[in-house]
Amino acid sequence: MNKVLSDKKVIFLFMLPATAIFIFIVIVPIFRSGYYSTLEWDGIGKGKFIGFENYIKLLILNKSGFYQAIWNSLLLAVFSVFIQLPIAFIFARILASGVKGEGFFRTVYFIPVIVSTVVIGQMWLKIYNPEYGLLNGLLESIGLEKLTQQWLANKDIALGAVFIPLLWQYVGYHILLFYAAIKTIPQELIEAAKIDGASSGKITTHIVVPYIVPIIEICVILAVIGSLKTFDLIYILTGGGPLHSTEVPTTVMFNTIFHRVDYGYGSAMAIFIVVECLILTVVIKKVFQQLNSANGE
Repeated sequence: MNKVLSDKKVIFLFMLPATAIFIFIVIVPIFRSGYYSTLEWDGIGKGKFIGFENYIKLLILNKSGFYQAIWNSLLLAVFSVFIQLPIAFIFARILASGVKGEGFFRTVYFIPVIVSTVVIGQMWLKIYNPEYGLLNGLLESIGLEKLTQQWLANKDIALGAVFIPLLWQYVGYHILLFYAAIKTIPQELIEAAKIDGASSGKITTHIVVPYIVPIIEICVILAVIGSLKTFDLIYILTGGGPLHSTEVPTTVMFNTIFHRVDYGYGSAMAIFIVVECLILTVVIKKVFQQLNSANGE
C-alpha cells in the first residue's frame, strides 16, 4: 500500500478524473463569467466588449442597489457566526457528553440539511402566513395577539424572519461537525479535569474549545461563505422583497440575468461574489492564525 501511495503516476491517475471535473464545472465557468462580465450582452446575440463598465456601474454607480444586497448578506453572515454557530456548539457539546438517545438526536438534527430547500421554503411560508400560519396562530393562542405580524411583508423584520429558516436548515450540519470534533478529544483529559474539580464550563472553555479550534475555523468559513452565496431559500420566501429588504447579491444577479436579460452585468455580480468569498476566506484564516500565534501554538 505504501508503495502504491508513493507512486506519483498512480496518484496522478487517481486524481485526474476529480481534477478534470473540478476544472470543468468550477474553474472554467468562473473564467467564462469573467469574460462575459466585460461584455454588453443579452445572452443570445453577439456581445459588445465594454471593458470594466459593468464593474463601474456595479461598484461605483451602484445602479442596481447592490450595496444594500451586500449589506444584507454580511448581516446574515454575522448572524450565522454569532447565533447559529454558538447554538450548534452547545447542542454538539450536550450530545457528545453521552446523553440518552445520542444517535437518535444526532440524526434528527441533521435531517433539515438533506431536505430540499424548496420544501423547507414552502413549509416556512405556511408557518409565516399571516392568515393561517402556525406562528401567528401560536401567538394568538397564548394571548399575544399584539405580536402577530405579516412576517415576510414587514421590511423591518423580514431579514430576521428569513434568517430563522436558514438557521434551522443548517444548524444540524454544524452540530455534526462540532460533535465529531469533540468526540476526538481524549477522554483522559476530561476525566483528569473532573478529578481536579473543574466545572463543565471550565472544561468547555479550557479543553474542548482550544482542542477543536481547527473545526471552529472551518465552521466559521462555511457559515460566512454560505451566507454570502445564499439564494434559494430567500428567493422562495421573499424574492428579495419587501422593498429590497431581503435582497442579497445572488438574488440581484438572478434578476439581472434572467429577468432583465443582462448577462454581462449579471456576470460582473457573479465575479464579485466569487472574489468576496475568496477575500473573506483569507481574512478568516489570517484571524485564526493570529489567534493561534497569540495562544502560543
